[in-house]
Amino acid sequence: MVNYDKYITPNMLNLTDVYAVKILICYFLRQINRPITPMQLAEIATDDGIVNYFVFTEAMNGLLDAKTVTLEEQDGEEYYVLSEIGKIGADDFKRIVPKSFRDKILSSGLKFFAKLKNQKDVMTSVTEQERGYTVGVHCTDGPLMLMDLKLFAPDREQAELLRDKIAENPADFYAKVLDFALENGEYKPEPREVEI
Repeated sequence: MVNYDKYITPNMLNLTDVYAVKILICYFLRQINRPITPMQLAEIATDDGIVNYFVFTEAMNGLLDAKTVTLEEQDGEEYYVLSEIGKIGADDFKRIVPKSFRDKILSSGLKFFAKLKNQKDVMTSVTEQERGYTVGVHCTDGPLMLMDLKLFAPDREQAELLRDKIAENPADFYAKVLDFALENGEYKPEPREVEI
Protein backbone atom coordinates (compact mmCIF):
# COMPACT_ATOMS: atom_id res chain seq x y z
CA MET A 1 0.00 0.00 0.00
CA VAL A 2 1.28 3.47 -0.93
CA ASN A 3 1.91 5.93 1.92
CA TYR A 4 0.73 9.35 0.74
CA ASP A 5 1.56 11.02 4.09
CA LYS A 6 5.07 11.83 2.86
CA TYR A 7 3.55 14.13 0.21
CA ILE A 8 1.49 16.10 2.72
CA THR A 9 3.21 18.92 4.58
CA PRO A 10 1.91 20.14 7.99
CA ASN A 11 0.77 23.48 6.55
CA MET A 12 -1.46 21.62 4.04
CA LEU A 13 -3.51 20.02 6.81
CA ASN A 14 -6.62 21.71 8.15
CA LEU A 15 -9.78 20.57 9.83
CA THR A 16 -12.82 20.39 7.59
CA ASP A 17 -15.21 18.47 9.87
CA VAL A 18 -17.50 21.05 11.53
CA TYR A 19 -18.06 18.80 14.58
CA ALA A 20 -14.28 18.48 15.14
CA VAL A 21 -13.85 22.24 14.69
CA LYS A 22 -16.52 22.86 17.35
CA ILE A 23 -14.61 20.65 19.78
CA LEU A 24 -11.32 22.34 18.85
CA ILE A 25 -12.78 25.80 19.51
CA CYS A 26 -14.21 24.72 22.87
CA TYR A 27 -10.89 23.10 23.76
CA PHE A 28 -9.02 26.29 22.87
CA LEU A 29 -11.38 28.55 24.84
CA ARG A 30 -11.08 26.16 27.82
CA GLN A 31 -7.28 26.19 27.66
CA ILE A 32 -6.74 29.94 27.34
CA ASN A 33 -9.40 30.76 29.97
CA ARG A 34 -9.52 34.46 29.09
CA PRO A 35 -11.85 36.80 27.22
CA ILE A 36 -11.41 36.74 23.45
CA THR A 37 -13.18 38.80 20.79
CA PRO A 38 -14.78 37.21 17.72
CA MET A 39 -12.13 38.81 15.46
CA GLN A 40 -9.29 37.51 17.63
CA LEU A 41 -10.66 33.95 17.70
CA ALA A 42 -11.23 33.98 13.93
CA GLU A 43 -7.65 35.14 13.32
CA ILE A 44 -6.17 32.52 15.66
CA ALA A 45 -8.26 29.62 14.33
CA THR A 46 -7.72 30.40 10.66
CA ASP A 47 -4.04 31.39 11.00
CA ASP A 48 -1.59 28.94 9.45
CA GLY A 49 -4.51 27.16 7.79
CA ILE A 50 -5.60 25.38 11.00
CA VAL A 51 -9.27 25.75 10.09
CA ASN A 52 -10.88 26.98 6.88
CA TYR A 53 -12.68 30.31 7.49
CA PHE A 54 -16.04 29.05 6.18
CA VAL A 55 -15.89 25.89 8.32
CA PHE A 56 -14.91 28.06 11.31
CA THR A 57 -17.92 30.37 10.71
CA GLU A 58 -20.30 27.41 10.44
CA ALA A 59 -18.89 25.87 13.63
CA MET A 60 -19.15 29.17 15.57
CA ASN A 61 -22.75 29.68 14.45
CA GLY A 62 -23.56 26.16 15.70
CA LEU A 63 -21.82 26.76 19.04
CA LEU A 64 -23.66 30.07 19.53
CA ASP A 65 -27.05 28.56 18.56
CA ALA A 66 -26.54 25.70 21.03
CA LYS A 67 -25.38 28.20 23.70
CA THR A 68 -22.16 26.21 24.10
CA VAL A 69 -20.40 29.53 23.55
CA THR A 70 -22.02 32.87 24.37
CA LEU A 71 -21.22 36.47 23.55
CA GLU A 72 -20.85 38.73 26.58
CA GLU A 73 -20.15 42.43 26.65
CA GLN A 74 -17.33 43.91 28.76
CA ASP A 75 -16.29 47.56 28.54
CA GLY A 76 -18.21 48.05 25.29
CA GLU A 77 -16.52 45.06 23.57
CA GLU A 78 -18.06 41.64 22.86
CA TYR A 79 -16.18 38.54 24.00
CA TYR A 80 -16.76 34.82 23.57
CA VAL A 81 -17.37 32.92 26.81
CA LEU A 82 -17.44 29.14 27.07
CA SER A 83 -20.51 27.78 28.91
CA GLU A 84 -20.32 24.99 31.50
CA ILE A 85 -21.49 22.44 28.93
CA GLY A 86 -18.77 23.70 26.57
CA LYS A 87 -16.13 23.19 29.29
CA ILE A 88 -17.32 19.64 29.94
CA GLY A 89 -17.41 18.90 26.20
CA ALA A 90 -13.89 20.30 25.74
CA ASP A 91 -12.58 18.08 28.53
CA ASP A 92 -14.46 14.91 27.52
CA PHE A 93 -14.18 15.05 23.72
CA LYS A 94 -10.85 16.75 23.05
CA ARG A 95 -9.30 13.44 21.90
CA ILE A 96 -11.61 13.44 18.87
CA VAL A 97 -9.43 16.24 17.49
CA PRO A 98 -5.84 15.12 16.71
CA LYS A 99 -3.25 16.43 19.16
CA SER A 100 -1.37 18.12 16.31
CA PHE A 101 -4.37 20.43 15.73
CA ARG A 102 -4.83 21.07 19.45
CA ASP A 103 -1.14 22.00 19.71
CA LYS A 104 -1.32 24.12 16.56
CA ILE A 105 -4.25 26.25 17.76
CA LEU A 106 -2.72 26.69 21.22
CA SER A 107 0.57 27.76 19.68
CA SER A 108 -1.22 30.16 17.35
CA GLY A 109 -3.14 31.63 20.30
CA LEU A 110 -0.03 32.04 22.45
CA LYS A 111 1.77 33.80 19.59
CA PHE A 112 -1.24 36.03 19.00
CA PHE A 113 -1.55 37.12 22.65
CA ALA A 114 2.22 37.61 22.95
CA LYS A 115 2.06 39.86 19.89
CA LEU A 116 -0.80 41.84 21.45
CA LYS A 117 1.15 42.27 24.69
CA ASN A 118 4.27 43.30 22.78
CA GLN A 119 2.32 45.90 20.81
CA LYS A 120 1.06 47.34 24.09
CA ASP A 121 4.33 47.16 26.06
CA VAL A 122 6.93 47.76 23.34
CA MET A 123 7.12 50.77 21.09
CA THR A 124 9.70 50.96 18.33
CA SER A 125 10.49 53.82 16.00
CA VAL A 126 12.82 54.75 13.16
CA THR A 127 13.98 58.37 13.04
CA GLU A 128 16.10 59.91 10.31
CA GLN A 129 19.19 61.73 11.58
CA GLU A 130 21.71 63.98 9.87
CA ARG A 131 23.81 60.88 9.16
CA GLY A 132 21.92 57.60 9.25
CA TYR A 133 18.92 56.58 11.31
CA THR A 134 18.07 55.95 14.95
CA VAL A 135 16.03 52.93 16.01
CA GLY A 136 14.21 53.64 19.26
CA VAL A 137 13.04 50.85 21.58
CA HIS A 138 10.78 51.73 24.51
CA CYS A 139 9.80 48.73 26.72
CA THR A 140 7.39 48.93 29.64
CA ASP A 141 5.60 46.49 31.90
CA GLY A 142 2.51 48.41 32.96
CA PRO A 143 3.76 51.58 34.69
CA LEU A 144 7.30 50.20 35.05
CA MET A 145 9.90 51.37 32.48
CA LEU A 146 12.13 48.40 31.57
CA MET A 147 14.23 49.88 28.79
CA ASP A 148 14.51 53.02 26.69
CA LEU A 149 17.23 52.49 24.11
CA LYS A 150 18.39 54.08 20.84
CA LEU A 151 20.53 52.27 18.29
CA PHE A 152 22.26 53.66 15.20
CA ALA A 153 21.73 52.26 11.70
CA PRO A 154 23.52 53.62 8.61
CA ASP A 155 20.48 53.49 6.28
CA ARG A 156 16.68 53.17 6.38
CA GLU A 157 16.64 49.56 5.20
CA GLN A 158 18.92 48.40 8.03
CA ALA A 159 17.03 50.55 10.55
CA GLU A 160 13.70 48.98 9.56
CA LEU A 161 15.20 45.48 9.64
CA LEU A 162 16.58 46.14 13.12
CA ARG A 163 13.22 47.53 14.29
CA ASP A 164 11.32 44.54 12.87
CA LYS A 165 13.70 41.98 14.41
CA ILE A 166 13.37 43.63 17.84
CA ALA A 167 9.56 43.79 17.52
CA GLU A 168 9.45 40.09 16.56
CA ASN A 169 10.56 39.03 20.04
CA PRO A 170 11.15 42.02 22.33
CA ALA A 171 11.32 39.90 25.50
CA ASP A 172 14.26 37.93 24.09
CA PHE A 173 15.96 41.14 22.92
CA TYR A 174 15.58 42.65 26.41
CA ALA A 175 16.94 39.46 28.03
CA LYS A 176 19.97 39.43 25.70
CA VAL A 177 20.72 43.10 26.45
CA LEU A 178 20.59 42.31 30.19
CA ASP A 179 22.75 39.19 29.76
CA PHE A 180 25.35 41.13 27.81
CA ALA A 181 25.36 43.99 30.34
CA LEU A 182 25.81 41.57 33.26
CA GLU A 183 28.59 39.63 31.53
CA ASN A 184 30.38 42.74 30.31
CA GLY A 185 33.77 43.10 31.99
CA GLU A 186 36.29 45.84 32.45
CA TYR A 187 38.44 46.59 29.42
CA LYS A 188 41.85 45.00 29.87
CA PRO A 189 44.29 46.05 27.17
CA GLU A 190 46.84 43.53 25.97
CA PRO A 191 50.12 45.39 25.46
CA ARG A 192 52.12 44.34 22.41
CA GLU A 193 55.59 45.44 21.61
CA VAL A 194 56.19 46.72 18.13
CA GLU A 195 59.39 45.54 16.57
CA ILE A 196 61.30 48.27 14.81
